[in-house]
Amino acid sequence: MNGEGDNDLLGILLKSNLKATDQELGSKNKKLTVEDIIEECKLFYLAGQETTSVLLVWTMDLLSKHQKWQALAREEVLAVFGDNKPDFDGLHQLITVTMILNEAMRLYSPAAFLTRYTHKNTKLGGLVLPAGIELMVPTIAIHHDPGIWGQDSKNFMPERFSEGIVKATKGQVTFFPFGGGPRICIGPNFALVEAKIALAMILKHFYFQLSPSYVHAPSFMLTVKPQHGAHLILQKIF
Repeated sequence: MNGEGDNDLLGILLKSNLKATDQELGSKNKKLTVEDIIEECKLFYLAGQETTSVLLVWTMDLLSKHQKWQALAREEVLAVFGDNKPDFDGLHQLITVTMILNEAMRLYSPAAFLTRYTHKNTKLGGLVLPAGIELMVPTIAIHHDPGIWGQDSKNFMPERFSEGIVKATKGQVTFFPFGGGPRICIGPNFALVEAKIALAMILKHFYFQLSPSYVHAPSFMLTVKPQHGAHLILQKIF
């Protein structure tokens, strides 16, 4: 491959596969097949790009409806970064932006539910689950449960997270946009860094509001996204 493609996922996968020896992997059967590589690329796109993009879409949707929070977030971004580009140290100071992103993920989790498979008999609370069954964890339902979040559970209220996730959930595992346990998503920190940088840049340069043609219709198609798109009007800040 002569060093070409070393900086992209497909190139790295192919080069690694070509360099692997039978001795290193134990047998040829353990090398990645073409189908394996295709599936890995799909996974990275879905988990690494699609989820972050829908988070940004729903966040802008919510901030378009709640101009007060958009103004507060913009004020914070300008106070932290001014005319400079966002940097890693400054991202930790974006308290309001973090609250907004958490509330957006609560209301519109990237995945509506999670599935888990029992490989052996498992005790879960008062339940004994046999091996070989698939469990569905309804993320959206739990994130909207009035018994957990209060009667205003369907309302956009970033202040829920003003004292952090643990305080907002009262120490319960009731907020898990990235899953949880040993099978939790490997990239939540990276995803949030991406989302904060993108949102900070948008807030610095644009005001935005819903277009009159906007139709609110959340739909589950692998991820939770607007069925008819998110029609927004952006006005450049001079």
